[in-house]
Amino acid sequence: MAYELHYWPMIQGRGEFVRLSLEDAGADYVDVARQDDEAGGIEPMQGRLSDPENPRPPFAPPFLRDGDVFVAQTSAILLYLGPRLGLVGASERDRIWTHQLQLTIADAVDEAHDSHHPVGVGLYYAEQKPEALRRAKGFREERIPKFLRYFERVLTANGGRLVGSDLSYADLSLFQLVEGLRYAFPKAAGAALRDTPRVVRLHDAVAQRPRIAAYLASERRIPFSEDGVFRHYPELDA
Repeated sequence: MAYELHYWPMIQGRGEFVRLSLEDAGADYVDVARQDDEAGGIEPMQGRLSDPENPRPPFAPPFLRDGDVFVAQTSAILLYLGPRLGLVGASERDRIWTHQLQLTIADAVDEAHDSHHPVGVGLYYAEQKPEALRRAKGFREERIPKFLRYFERVLTANGGRLVGSDLSYADLSLFQLVEGLRYAFPKAAGAALRDTPRVVRLHDAVAQRPRIAAYLASERRIPFSEDGVFRHYPELDA
């Protein structure tokens, strides 16, 4: 039975971290909201979210269905999928370390989002622009370099991968973080990446993996936009 991924069909967002793992593993999955048939669209996702018969409902997308198992939250989904897709080490020590790295990537993603929505998600960017300018300055100058230097340190200590000698879902997620930062903050990310060559090498190696390369060149890869988590406002990258 195919995995069912439920996420908004018009953005990469947090669902993209799950898509990359499913794509790299060649997993049988359905991106439900992007299907044109009767079972597709966002209605099934909204139905799952509001189902009064489900005592363990997801709070928000993304969430994954695997038979009668539902898992929400990107990091939790990858924690569940990792052993099933061969994208995490066999030991508990490796699994927890990989999960820890994924949570750190999630922190960076949240901070990237909050750089353009520092006051509230219910307000438009234009309604919080002064606060965003201030928040983005700190993110550019302090947080982007700090996050990338941390991952550079981990890659250096482990010989070029984040965990063990094989690719993990955390490596795929670091690739996506770099992609998003390069889109949203090309100047700041470019400067930070010049000081973190191992992060760049890992990013480039992931992009060249056959299934990932095919996915990135396909229509399944949704373009970045100013509706997603990573948004490019030139004034925030000044």
